[in-house]
Amino acid sequence: MPAAIYVFSLCTFAFGLSEFVVAGLLSAMAANLHVRIAAVGAAIAVYALGAAIGAPFVTAFVSHWRDKHVLMVSVAVLTSGSILMSLSPNLPTLLAVRFVVGLGHGVFMAVASDAATKLVDKQHAGRALSVVWIGLTLALALGVPMGTYLGSLWSWRIIFLFIGALGTLSMFGLLFFMPHRRPDQRRGRRVSAWKGLKAVTHPQLMTTAGVSVLVSIATFSFFTFVSPYLLDVTGIDVQWLSVAMLAFGLCAIAGNLLGGYLADVMGPVGSTLTALVGLTLNLLGLYWLNGSPAAMVVLVGSLGMLFFCIVTLLTLHLLKLAQAIAPESTAVAAGLNIASFNLGTALGGGLGSITISYFDVSWVPLAGASVAAAAAAVLYLQKKCAGPCEGTV
Repeated sequence: MPAAIYVFSLCTFAFGLSEFVVAGLLSAMAANLHVRIAAVGAAIAVYALGAAIGAPFVTAFVSHWRDKHVLMVSVAVLTSGSILMSLSPNLPTLLAVRFVVGLGHGVFMAVASDAATKLVDKQHAGRALSVVWIGLTLALALGVPMGTYLGSLWSWRIIFLFIGALGTLSMFGLLFFMPHRRPDQRRGRRVSAWKGLKAVTHPQLMTTAGVSVLVSIATFSFFTFVSPYLLDVTGIDVQWLSVAMLAFGLCAIAGNLLGGYLADVMGPVGSTLTALVGLTLNLLGLYWLNGSPAAMVVLVGSLGMLFFCIVTLLTLHLLKLAQAIAPESTAVAAGLNIASFNLGTALGGGLGSITISYFDVSWVPLAGASVAAAAAAVLYLQKKCAGPCEGTV
């Protein structure tokens, strides 16, 4: 596999750490910036908003650039933004910088996902994509706990300086290992931003993006409230909660690799349908077996595996659809998928809140299971009703 794809993974690790490590540093950041913890929590939301906007829209506006240039500028935004975050004198400055870095995150993930599948043979596209995304899951599973611990020993500002150093290393990696022009990038194949955005409004692409939203809603309607669910419904202690969170992160890595393997062996659509059935049953199991701490640890872990498996599969499915429907806008299509997952993450928290308001926290997995089943139904209907491009996916 080309070295550039492993560099992409290093970059996604740095971006993922920048996005998620704030969750473990909230208290330290709030104390240092003299604001409430709830206010610092907005640092996560603005980053996700930036990623959701950057992935499809900014990617479309820079679609006439070489992939190498887009990726290097995106990582440069991460590097400089991380340094600025470490120096932020107040919360508004921090939030503004995180929004801009989020834009870069969305663009990078979209372009790197598209580029990785085209730097390898078609039969290895799934595995190439999983290598790109594994950096993100490693950041969640290993980087965030380590960053949280080191931030408590030293300072949260040091952690962002470290991310800036990772960004610098990533830029050198892209400079030396990323081809200046992919084999498929020829003169005359570039489209305007408007045409790129218009192309991805094709019904099949939008339907696949809708499935991505539903998958994220199903997962995060539960995972947003995993702590009160396990502590209050299951009745476990903090140590068991920590084990469950570790299981989620480690299984997310396995799910990422599994998604790439299944995409290459079984194809993305059939594999995704199977995984969606598994996701539905997993969420039902979280409801039915909520009295067993051991079962909860296993099911929270498998939730991470299934979700990140589906992320990889749906990203590849949408890219393959785009190659048939809008071959000059595949990076924008990848951005559409990334934006969909970010949107679903936010909506999932909202669904969980509504469920708790009308029922109680024990009903949250049932709400997620119903959405997962709906996602499976939509994808099944899309497969049955697919048009001329069905044979290509």
